[in-house]
Amino acid sequence: MMGSSTVPNEDAFARPVRMTRRVTFSSGHRYWLASRSDAENRELFGPWASPYNHGHNYILDVCVEGVVDPSTGMVVNIKRVDDVLRAGILAEFDGKSLNDEVATFQDRAPSLENLLAYIKDRLTDLPPEGRLVGLRLEEMPGFYGELNQLNDQWQLTLTRTYEFAASHRLNVPSLGTARNLELFGKCNNPTGHGHNYVLEVTVAGHPDPETGMLADLGALDRRVHELVVDRYDHHNLNEDLPEFADGVTTSEVVAAKIFETLEGKLPARLARIRLWETARNLFEITAP
Repeated sequence: MMGSSTVPNEDAFARPVRMTRRVTFSSGHRYWLASRSDAENRELFGPWASPYNHGHNYILDVCVEGVVDPSTGMVVNIKRVDDVLRAGILAEFDGKSLNDEVATFQDRAPSLENLLAYIKDRLTDLPPEGRLVGLRLEEMPGFYGELNQLNDQWQLTLTRTYEFAASHRLNVPSLGTARNLELFGKCNNPTGHGHNYVLEVTVAGHPDPETGMLADLGALDRRVHELVVDRYDHHNLNEDLPEFADGVTTSEVVAAKIFETLEGKLPARLARIRLWETARNLFEITAP
């Protein structure tokens, strides 16, 4: 009896595949430049300025791209990637004070943005068959940076995470009761239902050469809370928010409205929003 082959054809081996490897490290750092006075440091770094260290459990994702080697079935040998990460990143960062033990950061802010750029430059020894195309570095839950290669250029982004609780009802009056029930099921409940929404706001840009930051995070948080979170939190979207008065409040529509509301009103260019309605439902809008 003839069966289908489980061996990929030659075309399959020609398709680029991306592989991501994750490592973690713990480091201390401070936003305080030895070459600056107390007053200058506090002017530069605001509420984050301190001559004393604080620490983070960082999570680093390294993404490489290549074609599958037909003899090994791999894009790149993960053991070789691990060797580079251990020697080039973990040995230098893990359990260390970045300001005091990494020469680059003795007079350069160890911001998430600067760390991503430094890590990219340190990964020159990655196996050549796996081209570095992206890095993601999480400093703490709800705050991460990404460095991704797009059209032969590197784009730097920062993402902040916010939460709000809101209720809504999925209903289109013009469709009638039967059709609404068919479309939305229990989400058409006449008295509504609620979610603990999680909103990720991603901004893009270039870091300030002195602070190492591409956006004032305090200003970003204030604007997102003012424009979205504080307005939506503990409200009924259909009844309390004028932007939804005449439309359905699917998460696709809510995400689009949030993007429209934030675009052009943040301290850096809005690159993306992600709206988690539940742990299983994610809606994303990316700037062109």
